[in-house]
Amino acid sequence: MSDRSIFLVTLVVDDYDAAKAFYCDAIGFDCQQDKEQADGKRWVVVRPQGGEGASLLLAKADGEAQQAAIGHQTGGRVGFFLKTDDFDRDHAAMLARGVGFLEAPRREVYGTVAVFADPYGNRWDLIQHSA
Repeated sequence: MSDRSIFLVTLVVDDYDAAKAFYCDAIGFDCQQDKEQADGKRWVVVRPQGGEGASLLLAKADGEAQQAAIGHQTGGRVGFFLKTDDFDRDHAAMLARGVGFLEAPRREVYGTVAVFADPYGNRWDLIQHSA
């Protein structure tokens, strides 16, 4: 049996430090790596604290096409899903840190969910699955 998984997803941003601050300070992710590369680029990887699954590679846009993709990588749909084991705790903490939720929490058959946006307009679900 092979050991395969999606472990890293690129998120195009306009500034490494601003993106890192949002994801680490407001959302509560850990910075796994922040290493200088050639030509002023950096390898910045963030991940939910204590989480399993994919991490985000925060990649600074390079050129017009990438700049235009910032915040529109999924065509306006929710494209990222942040799973939690305590929705109320994380929702309250994120609100206190200035995260902009686009709706009030709602109960669905699959769990409790609310959509928020990152500073670029990418839509995320904060979700706690039903038992």
